[in-house]
Parts: sequence; structure tokens; C-alpha cells
Amino acid sequence: MPDPATLSVEFAETERNIPDDLWAACFTPQQEGRWWCRLAENAGLEKQFRIFYAVVRRNGEPAGIVPMFTMELSLDFIVPDGMVPLLAGIGKMFPNLSQPKILFIGSPCADEGIMGFLPSVDRRAALLCVQEAIETEAPKRGAGLILWKDFPESYDADFAWLSERKGLFRMTSFPGTVIDFASANKADYFAGMKGSRRYNLRQKLRDSARHLDAEIEIIQRPERAVLDAIFKLFVQTRDKADTQFEQLDLKFFEQAALEPTAYFILVRERATLDIVAFMLCFDLGGVVINKYVGLDYSRPKEWYLLFRLADAAIDWTLARGGRALQSGQTGYFAKISQRHRLVPLTIHGKHLNPAFHWICKLVTRRVRWATLDDDLAVYVKAHPDAN
Repeated sequence: MPDPATLSVEFAETERNIPDDLWAACFTPQQEGRWWCRLAENAGLEKQFRIFYAVVRRNGEPAGIVPMFTMELSLDFIVPDGMVPLLAGIGKMFPNLSQPKILFIGSPCADEGIMGFLPSVDRRAALLCVQEAIETEAPKRGAGLILWKDFPESYDADFAWLSERKGLFRMTSFPGTVIDFASANKADYFAGMKGSRRYNLRQKLRDSARHLDAEIEIIQRPERAVLDAIFKLFVQTRDKADTQFEQLDLKFFEQAALEPTAYFILVRERATLDIVAFMLCFDLGGVVINKYVGLDYSRPKEWYLLFRLADAAIDWTLARGGRALQSGQTGYFAKISQRHRLVPLTIHGKHLNPAFHWICKLVTRRVRWATLDDDLAVYVKAHPDAN
């Protein structure tokens, strides 16, 4: 391993302060890299998140980028419901534990934790350097808890190594979801399902077609009236969600519409041309990210709007040669029904107060998929090895 002493960290307050060539070298076009950080910075989220970056230097030269942000978030957001009374009791004695400002490593609203280093940089040495730097930086930014947020299995060995040296706790997070396409033929997508699941999905789509004469429209840079209609549908759906990490307003969708990779999939009622469902997708070249959806819940349930919308997204992804449709960390029942596979994600963290860290370690080891979400609990019961 290269000598960690040759690595150092400095902090940048905006993506614009980081060299263009470093962004290009550290992140592939298929990642939620610079374009996503730019969108998050410009989308009016500063009241919720304070976004900044650790720039890793090797022998003084830029060699890596680690997005991060601070926010206030109650711990009962990320621990099982059964632990909430315990945290409430502790919180009366120690308010900073139950309602801490958290320093997250990862981009806000991104599907997975991301960071990028030049190929010649040893990742473990870089992680150790970043961890030591943020343990010093976090108190300066008013944060007592550090969380590496939602990293995939490809990082597990590196974080196990880091945890041995820095004492991090490990916690299961909400899994991501993705459909992998074996070919551009939609028949192959259906063939990959269990027979009962394939029958049920096709039945929902047939029922929807009988009750809703729909027109599918794919657009970029929608006009203001369309954006207003889209946002109203998003608010309806957001307000029904059990889990809300971020609170997006219309400005986010205005900024998202400016991104060249952003597409809006609209489901309109053909007779009235009313938009009854939408999906905001980003086409990253082979990988499509389904980022946000909105549904008109005043419409008949027989319209099966979510399934109709997802079917349109699958058709569009296949038509563009996409090999994967990535769909985030909520709405598991519908996504499992549509043949999404669950992608394990993990949080690694450290509370800077040793006593609080011990409590976090005790609580988080009990977190499993089944404790995070009712739909996941049903899935785990049918697939006991899933946890």
C-alpha cells in the first residue's frame, strides 16, 4: 500500500472549485457524479443540506473527490421502530444524540454513495485519510455523527478494513432496486419472472388498458404548465410516502429539466390530455435512473397508474438500448412485482462521542431489511436468506 502520509485532504464548498479534468477522471458517465452534484447545489436544497467535497491530494496533486453534506436528521429515521422508545428516553438526557447534525459522505438524493479516485490511488489509504480528516472537520461544521451513506457491496472489504482501524459501526440500509435486461426484447424481460408474478403483472396491465385509454409522451425541458402539473403529482405521491429523506420543491424539477440527460415520461388520459402520472428519468448511457414519480391518486385504482408508468419506462429504456433500469429505495412491493432485484447497501458510521458511539453500535446491529420496511419484511419472510 502507498504510504498514507503522501495523501492529504482539503475541502471544497462547491463542485465549481474542483478541476474539470479531475471530475472527468474520477467519475464515469454512468455515475451520479458531477452533473448530479451540480443539480443538487442549484436546486434550492440549502435549507436541508449543506453540500461540500473532500478533495484528496497525493503529493499535493488532486487525486480524488468525495461528495458529502451535513443535515439535521432524527435517528429514528434510520433505526427500527422498536428502538424509537429507547432513543426517545436517551434523547431527553442527550438531545444531541436523538436529533444530531450528521455529516454524510455521499451525495444527497443519490441512489448510492459515490466517490471517485484516480486509478493509481490506493482506495483504502484514501478512505483512511478521508475518515481522519472528517473526524477533525465534523465538529467545525457542528456535526457529531459521521455516516458513509448507502455504499454497495463492492466497498464491503474496504470498509471492513477501515472499521478495524477507526472503529466504525456497520448498519444495513434500505436496498436499491434495479432491473437488469438480458436483451432489448421485452419478451425476455417477462420470461425472467416467476410464472405467477408474470401473470399478475400482465393482468394489471390488461386491466389498466381496459379502464384507461392512455397516451405516453417522452419529453425534455417541459414548458412551465407541464412542470406545474408534474410537481402537483409529485407532491401527492411524496405526501403518501412513509419515508421522506428530502423535501423537494418546484425549483428542483426546474433545474433537473435543464440537464441534457433528463427525460420526463408522461402518462396522459387521451380524452382530456390530462397528465395522470409522470416519471423523471436520467439516461446515463446504458443505465437509466428512475429518480422520481408522481401519480394522480384521485383516479380509479383500476387504472394501475404506477404499473402503467413503469411499463412505459421499461419500453423506453429498451428502445434506447438500456441494459439496466435503476429505481431507488422506496415502493418495494410494486418494484419486486416488476422484477426489480434488491441491491444491498450499507451505512458505516462513527459518533465522535465514545458513549454515544457505543449506543449507536448497539442499536444499528439490530437493523435488517425486515425492520426497515413492511414490504421488505414480507419479501424476507418469503426469502429468508435475503437479509
